[in-house]
Amino acid sequence: MNKQPQDVITCEGIKKYIDSGVVSRINIEYLKKTESTNDIVKKRATQGKNEGLLVIAGEQTSGKGRLGRSFFSPGDTGVYMSLLLRPKIKPSDAVLITTAAAVSVCEAFEKLGVKKPQIKWVNDIFVNNKKVCGILTEASFGADINTLDYAILGVGVNMYEPENSFPEEIKDIAGAVFSRKSEDLRNKFVAYFINSFFDCYENLESKKHCTSYAERCFVIGKDINVISGDSIKPAKALSVDENCGLLVRFDNGETAVLNSGEISIRTV
Repeated sequence: MNKQPQDVITCEGIKKYIDSGVVSRINIEYLKKTESTNDIVKKRATQGKNEGLLVIAGEQTSGKGRLGRSFFSPGDTGVYMSLLLRPKIKPSDAVLITTAAAVSVCEAFEKLGVKKPQIKWVNDIFVNNKKVCGILTEASFGADINTLDYAILGVGVNMYEPENSFPEEIKDIAGAVFSRKSEDLRNKFVAYFINSFFDCYENLESKKHCTSYAERCFVIGKDINVISGDSIKPAKALSVDENCGLLVRFDNGETAVLNSGEISIRTV
C-alpha cells in the first residue's frame, strides 16, 4: 500500500516560499502543540514584541473562534497561526485586517490549485459549500482610544480532514481543503498567505482588496439572519460596499450597512 506523503510544517520550509521582500519582516515560531496561538502572541505583544511575529501550531487544545467560541484544531491536519501587527490605522478600520486576510487565504488556496474559494461575510472561507477556514482579529487600543496598540490576526484552516472526522456539532458545515496530503503543502499555504496578506497590508487604507472581497462574497442576494446577541432579524444581503461592509435590507424595508457582527444564511 502506498503511504501518503508527509506534510510537515517547519520554519525553514515556510521561509523558502516567502517573497524576498517580505521574509525579513516575519519572525516565525512553530509549536507542535499549544493551547492558543492567539494567546501566545497576545502575551508577546504586551511584552513589546515587534510586528511580524508569526506563531504557528500543529495542534491547539483551546483554539479561539469568534464570540468566545472554540475552534476545533486537531493535530497534523490543519494550519493554526497568529500574526502580530502594529497597524497605523483607525480602530474603526480594524475590520480591514480581517477582510484582507480573507482575500489572502483565498488567493493562497488558488495558488495551490483550489477552485473558487468563497467568503461568507465577514470572516469565514468556504470551499465546495463547506467552511474550511475561520479568521479572528483581536485588537488592543492604545492610551488614546482612537489608536491601536496592536492587532492579532488569527487564521485557522482545515487543510485535511481529521483522522476521526469532525465533531458531531460541526460535521454538517465543516470541511477540508484537500482530500490527500502533499509534501510541503502546509508550508506553501502559510507562505503564499503571508505574501498576499502583506501586499494588502501595505495598502490597507487604500482598501484595494475590498473589490476582490466583494467578488468572492457568496452571501450576496441570499436571505440571511442578522444575529446580534439574542436578537435575530431576517434580511436580504444586497451588496458589499467599498469598506467591505454588508448592505442588507430587513423585512420591514429598512436598509443598513453591517461593519461587524454575525450572519447566517436562511434555508427554506
